[in-house]
Amino acid sequence: MRRRYAVTEQEIEAKVIEIVAEQMNTDKAKITRSTSFQEDLNADSLDTVELVMEFEDEFDTSIPDEAAEKIKTVGEAIEYIKQATGAE
Repeated sequence: MRRRYAVTEQEIEAKVIEIVAEQMNTDKAKITRSTSFQEDLNADSLDTVELVMEFEDEFDTSIPDEAAEKIKTVGEAIEYIKQATGAE
């Protein structure tokens, strides 16, 4: 179910952390902008694809493969989504 609403950077950050925590079965309190998907959360390529799909669905945006490959941290995901959605 896609959601369409104006979002702020803080809302994006909260939702990205929520998605990452759920997908990676990790406590939200342990996830920060500097958290690395691979190094800190031991995400494999399938985990990464699933995270990108969740971000796309949640924020009603498309993340091309080339861009997805460059997103290594939670902060990078937040920044990409912020730009893609025009958030403030």
